[in-house]
Amino acid sequence: MLSKNKIKFIQSLNRKKIREQEQVYLVEGSKIVLEAIENKLTIKLLIGTPDFFEANQIPRNVAEECVICGLDELKKASLQQAPQQAIAVISQNKSDFIPQQLPQELALALDFIQDPGNLGTIIRMADWFGIRHIFCSDNTVDCYNPKVIQASMGAIFRVQLHYINLEDLITQAANEQLPVYGTFLEGENIYQATLAPAGILVMGNEGKGISNSVANKINQKIHIPSFAFGNGSESLNVATATAICCSEFKRRALED
Repeated sequence: MLSKNKIKFIQSLNRKKIREQEQVYLVEGSKIVLEAIENKLTIKLLIGTPDFFEANQIPRNVAEECVICGLDELKKASLQQAPQQAIAVISQNKSDFIPQQLPQELALALDFIQDPGNLGTIIRMADWFGIRHIFCSDNTVDCYNPKVIQASMGAIFRVQLHYINLEDLITQAANEQLPVYGTFLEGENIYQATLAPAGILVMGNEGKGISNSVANKINQKIHIPSFAFGNGSESLNVATATAICCSEFKRRALED
């Protein structure tokens, strides 16, 4: 049976303050919960229907605590409009990253991304393109926001996110002679620009783009050209733009 206290606790994880206090986050849905189990994450609490546990042969020792309950009970705890058969509370795994540990590969840097759906989609996209590190400014939305987790579709388990001062990060990249790319309207056409296989790609806020303090440190400005005839859209969604840029970087790497 799912107690009222557990229901209240699960629902409280919609708030960043509580997630940080408890150092946990919420995962909902059979598929993504199974991915968490497969990735051997530390699961503090696993709640599921009898069908979920039986169909997937879930052992009781997979989590610190397991609760089997009916779907009606599970719905009371869920943050989703159409809950599925499983919910998990998982320990956060934020790494202590220092700029001196910069990876010698393509990485993303996100400057003030506000929309949880955009961040989750970017994480999923990074996983698809084999990008292991995403550096986030402190004012970027929390990667453990439930909407980010859902949009990432399990990619959050494989991509490492670091909340860090982006100016310090870019300064260190320059010291290591790693190129830093950023998307700007006045940038060079990405399909004509020289793109290195290793470096940092900075993507900016949904409405304002890359902040001035970060933009001043970027040494490679690139731009995705529009192929529309006449008056087309003024801009691209940041997650879409990130996918286009990463695809071009990876395509060039295959040619080298």
